[in-house]
Amino acid sequence: MAEAGESVKVAVRVRPFNQREKDRGAKLIIEMSGAQTRIKNPDTKDEPKMFAFDFSYWSHDGYTEQPNGVLEAKPGSKYASQQRVFDDLGKGVLDNAFKGFNCSLFAYGQTGSGKSYSMVGYGENKGIVPITCDELFKTMAKGNSDVKYQITFSMLEIYNEQVRDLLQKNNPKGGLQVRQNPKLGLFYVQDLKKVAVGSYQEIEKRIAEGTANRTVASTNMNATSSRAHTVVTIIFEQISKNEAGQETKKSSTINLVDLAGSERADSTGATGDRLKEGANINKSLSALGNVISALADLSMGKKKIMVPYRDSVLTKLLQNALGGNSKTVMIAALSPADINYDETLSTLRYADRAKKIKNKAVVNENPLDKMIRELREENEKLKKALAGGGAIPIEGGSGMSPEEREKMRREMEEEIRAQLTANQEALDMGSGWEEKMKRDQAEYDAENREKTMAEERKNKEPHFMNLNEDPLLSGMIVYFVSASKTTIGRKDADPVPTITLSGLSIQKNHAVITNEGGEVTLQPGGPGAKIKVNGAPLTGPRTLEHLDRVLFGSSHMYVFKNPLKPKKADGTPDHVDWDFAQTEIAQAKGFATGGMAGLTKDQQRAQEQVLEILPLVTEANAMSEELNKHKSFEVILISGAAQEGAGKETKVMVKMKNLLNGNTWLWERGKFMNRRYLMQDMYQRWLDGDEDVMKIPKEEDPFWEPTEDVLIGSCNAFLQSLGYALDFDDSLAVTDYKGTEEGQMSIVLTPSTQAGKPLDEEMFVDDPQELLGKPFYFKVTVRNCDVNKARYSKGLFVKYRVFNEAEYTQTPTLKGSLSPEWNHSRIVSFPSVTKEHLDYFDSGCITFLLYGVQEDVVPDSKLVKMSTKELREMESKTQRPGLGPRRSTSFGLDSSGDGTQLKAEFVLLQRKYERLEKKERRMQEICREWESKPSEQQQFEPFFRAVSAVAYSTGTKLKTRVHLLNQVLQKGSKNGDTVKKRGHSKTQKGDKQPAENQSKACIVM
Repeated sequence: MAEAGESVKVAVRVRPFNQREKDRGAKLIIEMSGAQTRIKNPDTKDEPKMFAFDFSYWSHDGYTEQPNGVLEAKPGSKYASQQRVFDDLGKGVLDNAFKGFNCSLFAYGQTGSGKSYSMVGYGENKGIVPITCDELFKTMAKGNSDVKYQITFSMLEIYNEQVRDLLQKNNPKGGLQVRQNPKLGLFYVQDLKKVAVGSYQEIEKRIAEGTANRTVASTNMNATSSRAHTVVTIIFEQISKNEAGQETKKSSTINLVDLAGSERADSTGATGDRLKEGANINKSLSALGNVISALADLSMGKKKIMVPYRDSVLTKLLQNALGGNSKTVMIAALSPADINYDETLSTLRYADRAKKIKNKAVVNENPLDKMIRELREENEKLKKALAGGGAIPIEGGSGMSPEEREKMRREMEEEIRAQLTANQEALDMGSGWEEKMKRDQAEYDAENREKTMAEERKNKEPHFMNLNEDPLLSGMIVYFVSASKTTIGRKDADPVPTITLSGLSIQKNHAVITNEGGEVTLQPGGPGAKIKVNGAPLTGPRTLEHLDRVLFGSSHMYVFKNPLKPKKADGTPDHVDWDFAQTEIAQAKGFATGGMAGLTKDQQRAQEQVLEILPLVTEANAMSEELNKHKSFEVILISGAAQEGAGKETKVMVKMKNLLNGNTWLWERGKFMNRRYLMQDMYQRWLDGDEDVMKIPKEEDPFWEPTEDVLIGSCNAFLQSLGYALDFDDSLAVTDYKGTEEGQMSIVLTPSTQAGKPLDEEMFVDDPQELLGKPFYFKVTVRNCDVNKARYSKGLFVKYRVFNEAEYTQTPTLKGSLSPEWNHSRIVSFPSVTKEHLDYFDSGCITFLLYGVQEDVVPDSKLVKMSTKELREMESKTQRPGLGPRRSTSFGLDSSGDGTQLKAEFVLLQRKYERLEKKERRMQEICREWESKPSEQQQFEPFFRAVSAVAYSTGTKLKTRVHLLNQVLQKGSKNGDTVKKRGHSKTQKGDKQPAENQSKACIVM
């Protein structure tokens, strides 16, 4: 019973601003009207881009919270509640399931855009998945009593192309195998646990169980939960008799998929990384995008389109849901803030492609006895093939070696055994359903009793509760510390600790907790045990207070709760979450993470990225230590001025340092994220006992990088002097990204002729506007430099760029000296000075970038014998010998060049003052000359012309002339015989004045 092709139903939903977006005064970029969604680019005045979907859900504002915690729309508001979303989308899924159609529901969007809220919900605001499951059982209870219902539930996670069964605490190394059913052509997960469920409460508890297992696994493996796909599968079967009395089974597979965060490749991908092909982390989402595009092309009538389902684990498992026998719904979650414009636009375009896909769903109904007979017949054939051993046919095997033939035979045997197991499982489902139900129910009851007891203990005993970047995963792990002594460490310790943790930087004996009458004290279990309390390293015993944040190792973050002593420390909020804990760690590391109000969008983005990357860099350092890679990692901020390329913004980067020879590399955020996944994979293989992972070629090692020139630091030459045709000559401090002085560079900027000859001092102008429309030339000279660190003697060169030049000018590379004498110069020409040029002179600068050549030198033999951990500790002591407070890195206004700019302005004012002082002296000389002449020779007009020539020599409108003439006018007025002409005064010949008065008349004010 087939239906005509039906398009995938697509909905989009926009969430409210989160607290961080409110703090920084974020601008709303999304508008919705009916089914239409518009997105406005906050950086341009372009018209908003418009999209149309089946549903556009406005959940940004217009809601009120009921006493029971449920969010509902205010009267007259267009707010879309959880119930409305279910009524539009979930009910259709439910109805189709009862009809026997396969159904699939996807949630897609950027991390933090609200996918999980729509799918699962928080608190009383339940999402589509729990409401659908609840309604499923309610509808069954009202249904026909002649129909038998069988429901099985499974939950899996796909991370880095590996499948984990979330209903199992332990999974095999490398994850579960994905195999293909040769008869149906569909893919399935071998040995995936499928539990029989008889109520919505059981499903709810199973989802909680799966979420808890997911939390433990992601913490132990240092996996980022937002980069994993979660797939909940419900198989809903209805067994009834048809009119002929035959027993038939109507089967529906419901896939509920919460996809990984859909960050764009250029913001979190591996752009420009030589090892990008090795990273699987974005493979599934990329493959899903390619599959959707191919299916959309097919639906539009294009021919010869191959749909690449096999390109990833996710697309294999969702083949039926995407392009086959399924009724499919996609809900795309949108972030409303201006800072997320690019990612939100990308999500809208993705959803727009998906709505073009057409599927042909069929009712899955077959006579039960026929299905059982076919399964048994297939099993018999498979058993005979296995029993035949060498009789398994191998096509095209004539050119294969005996070893290759044997390997292929083993693989085929594995496939046959897996298919036998899957078939037998299907047979058991039909015949032994009641027994399976009882078995799974008993297991569920035992687990439920433990969880109920744990909930009761939380209100009576001190305990640690986990924090996770995903709010759904927070609070899933609880450790009670009510005993007088509790130990924490690895499971291979002797004796085994009370609480066992695994993962990065966890020692065998990591921590000791004592409890005396409800007062809980935490101390390191041994030297080098990494523990942080409220962001600060723990070095000795410390009494914990209610809601203190504790980080064990690199990734085990907990909040301590003490119901016996519920008083919290000053400054601790009532609700502690992951963001709060990470923010205080960033502050302890020297990053100022205050309110975002007043910060630019660039600075806001940098702050968010620092908070995101800091814990990942901590993990990278821990992996380097355990794998002994002799590398350290550090988060740094590079200002736009210190980067190559035009229009750069403040960039969050990671500096990797070779601890053996001091070489450094700067990685962009996307490259580091890619390498971090590769490091994780390498570390996991090492933990799994793969010895070959330590022998891989260096080119495949994510910790290795070929040497490259390093940016030592930069200095800025400010250009105000050029606006007055004055030269600039100074020794500038070269500072690195931290503001540390790395050396001094001598720079000269000289106004010149086109041929490079310096202009005469008389060319000085007091008003830069006089340069408009005229040609202007100046010479840039990089004389020399003194560099502080000896390791840079292998070669030094400078790069700089003037005004809007696309290419950088580079000096020669001078080797073997820390005081290179480049004496490099070039003429810069502006054929006609414009307002833009004057603005450049007034507020711009030329940034000179000092680079050092790095070589892969042989390290000191003493250092080679030291471990990575020892080297990092030594470096930390060298950098901070007194362990004083770190210099704070602010995300506010970039003040790195303020001192240099003030100095440049001071020098300019000094030069202008010297010029004016020189003019004043000359005018005084003219006055004295005039005064010393006999009265009959004191002709005023020649005198006035001489003074005016000096006063106007630079085109300036000085007050000198006014003051001078006022004095002369006052003198003439006293004589009673003054002739006024053209604004100056002329005294009649023969009238003498006292010398004192004459002198006063020539004072230049």
